This record gives sequence, C-alpha cells and structure tokens, in this order.
Amino acid sequence: MTPSKPSTKPKNPCFSSGPCAKRPGWALENLRQASLGRSHRAGPLKKKLKETIDKQKKVLGIPDDYLVGIVPGSDTGAFEMAMWSILGARGVDVFAWESFSGDWLKDITSQLKLDDVKSYQSEYGDMPDLNMADPARDCVFVWNGTTSGVRVPNGEWISDQREGLTLCDATSAVFAYDLPWDKLDVVTWSWQKVLGGEAAHGMLVLSPRAVERLENYTPKWPMPKLFRLTKGGKLNAGIFEGATINTPSMLAVEDCLDALNWVENIGGLNTTIARSEESYKVIQNWVNRTDWVDFLAEKEETRSRTSVCLKVVDRWFEDLEDQQGFIKAMTKLLDTENAAYDIAGYRDAPAGLRIWCGATVQSSDIEALMPWLDWAYATAKAEEERKKAA
Repeated sequence: MTPSKPSTKPKNPCFSSGPCAKRPGWALENLRQASLGRSHRAGPLKKKLKETIDKQKKVLGIPDDYLVGIVPGSDTGAFEMAMWSILGARGVDVFAWESFSGDWLKDITSQLKLDDVKSYQSEYGDMPDLNMADPARDCVFVWNGTTSGVRVPNGEWISDQREGLTLCDATSAVFAYDLPWDKLDVVTWSWQKVLGGEAAHGMLVLSPRAVERLENYTPKWPMPKLFRLTKGGKLNAGIFEGATINTPSMLAVEDCLDALNWVENIGGLNTTIARSEESYKVIQNWVNRTDWVDFLAEKEETRSRTSVCLKVVDRWFEDLEDQQGFIKAMTKLLDTENAAYDIAGYRDAPAGLRIWCGATVQSSDIEALMPWLDWAYATAKAEEERKKAA
C-alpha cells in the first residue's frame, strides 16, 4: 500500500550542499546595482571587491593583522593555491576523513610529491585523532567534512606554540561556526555555501605567520599564474585589496554583497550560527523518533550543522544489491513532487541523504521536509519489495 503524501511542502525545496539555497527574500532584482560591462580594475568596481572582502572580515571577526583576499576557482582554487604556495618548507600532517580532505592528501602525495608526509585517515562517519597533529609540522585539514557530515568539534587540539602552519579548508563551516582564527594560519571558503552566493570565487585568509612563510620560502615546482601569491619575493598585496588575479564576475560580487548585507541585517554571525543550529535540531529530533534512519557521523559532537548526512539503518537495506539506486529512487520522488532537490549523498560517500542546513535555509522548510522523507522512503521501499515479489 502506497502511503499518503504529506499535505505541506517546503516553500523553498533547495537543500543542495552546493550551490546552496539563496537567502530568504532573494530576487534577481536585488542585483540591479551590479557594475557590469566595465573593467574590474576601475575604481568603483575595485571598491566593491574591497567591500566584499571587508564585510566578510568584519562579520567573521577575523583578526586585524590577518589578510583576506578574493581568488579564482571557488574554495578548491583557493585551497590548491595555498597548498602549492606554502607547503614543502617542513613536514606536513594531513587529516582525511571524506572526499575533499582525501583529495588534498592525494594532491600532496601524488602531485606535489612531498617527501615528509604523515597521513591520518578514517572512513566516512568517523574522524582521525586530531591530537596526533605535531606542532612542529604543517597541518592540513577540513573543518567541516561536506561529504561525510563530520566536523571538527573545536580547535583545542591546535597548539598555540606551533612552529608549523595550519591550513584549513573551511568552506562549509565559515558563517556557520565560530572559528578560532588565532589557531588557523590559512583558511579558505567559497561564497556558494553558507552565504548562498554564486560559484567560481574563493576566499583566502592568511595569518602573519603564513605571510612570513610566503615571503621566505620558494617552492621547488613551477607555479601557475593563478597560484602566484608573491612578486619578487614579496606578497602580492593587491590580491587582498580587491585587485584579483583574474577577472571576477561583478554580478556574483553584487550577489555576495547582497548576502552579506542580509547577514548584517539579521544580526551577524551569531544569528547565522543559530539558524544553522535550529535547522539541524529539527533533523536531530526527527532522526531520534525515526527507526529507518540515523546520522552518518558516529559521534554527536562531530556532526555537521550544515551538511547533514544521513544513512539508512533498516536491516533489509544492508542486503539491498543496489543501495545507491534506492537512494536515487527516493530523491527522484522528492524532486518530482518539488519537495526537495539534490539531497542524495555525495557520489563517493556511502548511500544516503545529505541535507543542507546552512543559514539561508529556513527551519520551517526543514520541518516540512521531514514527512516527505518518510513518504519517499516508504514509497521507494514498497516498490522495491514489489519488484522482489514479482
């Protein structure tokens, strides 16, 4: 018997983990002040780029002596730029527990081919022992494992007396957690995550210690133009004043400013953190009363509040030959009903669901989504059982 469909749908069914939902009340009309058809080197346009940098630095509480810049290639480009420019001066510890942190480990060992690398890895849902980080070595990690739903709980494991640099990919964490900036030397993120902005632009933060490394260390490998953070042995300071390496989209810049203005108007970082927490708690309460589902993250303190990853725990599902096919059937039902878009787990992750709970998502939409997940699961399961019986 097919279960009845829920009577209420989310007003905004966009729960993708990237690009993420636009802010509440967003409209294309909001971008009418975008400076289009002009050089990004022109004064008014460069001013907007600098404003985008300054607003993020202010809202996030980044220390005054840290540098913040806009770079190409989204978070991936920003983090690759950092690794290619900074690593190799000393040994490096790499912590990997999901797809992107795994990619950084592959780049460090297979592309940069660093000799002194220690890797600490775990499967999806778990996290390596961060206390293994050696203060004398550089450290590479993600703060929020977007594809596993596992996050770093705090920065207490990072030594205040460290000699090495900490390189943190924080793209699903910035604006959703209060990061310990004094513990972080290099941080990257993208606009299309918690801000719900448009793609292709990355943010790069450098501590004074990271700047010192850049100006006193030259990597042994060729450096593509897009990765060059120094000129003549000195930091290219223009990058951190709005003089981007390549041509930015001023339409995307306007959209980012719109999101940042919204963040300021609703109360800043404390409010964006609270909004993410509120949506996460809706899912947490639903999981606690639902017998077919659980969090992929094994420990509550490491569960992501933004990219919430879920697994099916029904016994029959374990024996299902095509688990990914079942999840695909579930998400297709939800997509067809316009109840939820793009919530299948990441392609390399275990079969399951991934629901974005960043600040631009309304908790009321998460509330409305939960009955639809039950419906889609029951409907897909009934169809699977019908096939077996046929």
